Amino acid sequence: MTLFEIIRISVGDVIEIALVTFILYQLYLLMRGTIAVQISLGLGALFAVQLVVWALDMTVLSTVFSYFNQVFVLALIIIFQPEIRRLLLVLGKNPLVRRLMRTSDQQEMIREIVAAVEALSNQQMGALIAVKQSTGLRNYIETGTPLHAEVSRDLLMAIFYGKNPLHDGAAIIGDRRVEAAGCILPVSTSMKLSPQLGLRHRAAVGLTEQTDAFVVVVSEETSNISISRDGALISNITPDELRTHLTNALAAGEGAGAKRASARAAA
Repeated sequence: MTLFEIIRISVGDVIEIALVTFILYQLYLLMRGTIAVQISLGLGALFAVQLVVWALDMTVLSTVFSYFNQVFVLALIIIFQPEIRRLLLVLGKNPLVRRLMRTSDQQEMIREIVAAVEALSNQQMGALIAVKQSTGLRNYIETGTPLHAEVSRDLLMAIFYGKNPLHDGAAIIGDRRVEAAGCILPVSTSMKLSPQLGLRHRAAVGLTEQTDAFVVVVSEETSNISISRDGALISNITPDELRTHLTNALAAGEGAGAKRASARAAA
């Protein structure tokens, strides 16, 4: 008979004990040097008294503690609010957690872009939005006004409002933020493009001829939505089609980025 059979501890129990120990140690590190340590000691002493009360079957004190237990969790949240906030910040900075949240953030960005483009189209407001992929767009970002703002429908609507000085240029989105607005993009000189296309459409194609960016165009004259990728232009698409194209483009861009990172690591 082995020691594990005598004590009746399974591998799962060992893993659970290790996890609990690790979590408690991390909580201690967060609370060390703060008043939370003294509060924890006080709560521990109170819990010990409660165990004694239950063991001795003290009716009155047991009733008092039962009322206390009903608000115990809420009291802990209020008392340890700063430590809980610090813990959440630490978790948020963890690379694994950030990777898990990345997809959710990307879907939110796509929703905001599509919502903005649909609203701009409905109001017949021209727009030019470039979404950075693996190729850097710093040269073009520096031609505009830096914003470094979170992507939102309202912000994109405000940028392309007719009386906004930035509305004639392009808004460039990178790393899920609007990096700059009023940016100047290279204009395509391709003879394959229709002569009826305006400057926005030619700029969209021009950028995608030189980079792997994904560009969305809203026509001020017709309110049609167009996209450009890899030097090609797809015109008159719906918001749902835009969502599909943008999702596929970003997914392909992330895959290409991962392959390049693996190649650099192997080299």
